[in-house]
Amino acid sequence: MNNFWKQLKKPFLALAPMAGVTDQAFRRVCKEFGADVIYTEFASSEALVRDSKKTREMIAFDPYEQPVVCQIFGSNPDTFFQSVKILEEMGFAGVDINFGCPAYKVVKCGGGVSLMRNLDLCFELVQAACEGSQLPVSIKIRSSVNPKPSEQEKNFDLSAIENGKGIHAVTALNFVQKIKPLPVQAIMLHARSYERPFDGEPDIEMVQNVRTIWDRVLIVNGGITTAEHALELLKKTKADGLGIARGAWGKPWIFHDIKRALCGEPSDPAYKNFERVKEVIQNHARLAFALKGNHGISEMRKHLGWYIRGQKNAQKLRTKLVTANSLEEISEILNSNM
Repeated sequence: MNNFWKQLKKPFLALAPMAGVTDQAFRRVCKEFGADVIYTEFASSEALVRDSKKTREMIAFDPYEQPVVCQIFGSNPDTFFQSVKILEEMGFAGVDINFGCPAYKVVKCGGGVSLMRNLDLCFELVQAACEGSQLPVSIKIRSSVNPKPSEQEKNFDLSAIENGKGIHAVTALNFVQKIKPLPVQAIMLHARSYERPFDGEPDIEMVQNVRTIWDRVLIVNGGITTAEHALELLKKTKADGLGIARGAWGKPWIFHDIKRALCGEPSDPAYKNFERVKEVIQNHARLAFALKGNHGISEMRKHLGWYIRGQKNAQKLRTKLVTANSLEEISEILNSNM
């Protein structure tokens, strides 16, 4: 096994997987700004086994992005076993299993974070992935998930819920204890519950508890929006790395800023200047167009909205940018005097 996780200088920074966001253009931009590990959008293990052209195109990568980890989701150990072989043939550096996605379309099919409710099945899925190829296997989990309402005791006390975690919740600690015997190389822990997926402060205590029983690579994820917060999380959790997700929306230079902070330097003031931000936007747009043509421009519209948050005349700019259909249109809008 070529275990790239052991070769990373710590602490490292990872671009965390985000459906509909971490496409190849955005991944490459984040790599340019210093992301050490790149995750794809999550791919269906079933679709990989069916040789879905759409799925293969979605997770396609450039060697420049390496190490690239493909995240898979599903609930069938057999397809996990087969899909990791496919990913190994495609040249990925690693495979990650999604046990953390709170999206309804994934959860309703028994995937993502809902799998944490069935630790025996989780064990089987991880075991199948570990046995299916020589790729290092990592997993992404959340701090906790409550039982389904129908499975909770009749006297379930809603007042016992703290930060979304009920007294009968399955926690990250339970999960790690279950899969610890398997040769999993890394865990990314989103330190929030399924019930409160993106709001509130990260559950630092849960990360600390996991750290006490997990001596392999631990990555903390959730709510990392500034370099200062990144340093604070590293100090409190003793994690080996950070997974940056929404914190990179509209500011992929967050990787650059965190690396400067790790060296005791302040954030780069250049990106407070909209002229510099425009250069980043146009570079991103050129990549999106080169990879997917005008369809890439359409897919980038959400990024355009994120890039101009907080800028002068942001609302007017956003209104125009989210309907842009070409590189020329984006450039014209950005350089107009609004």
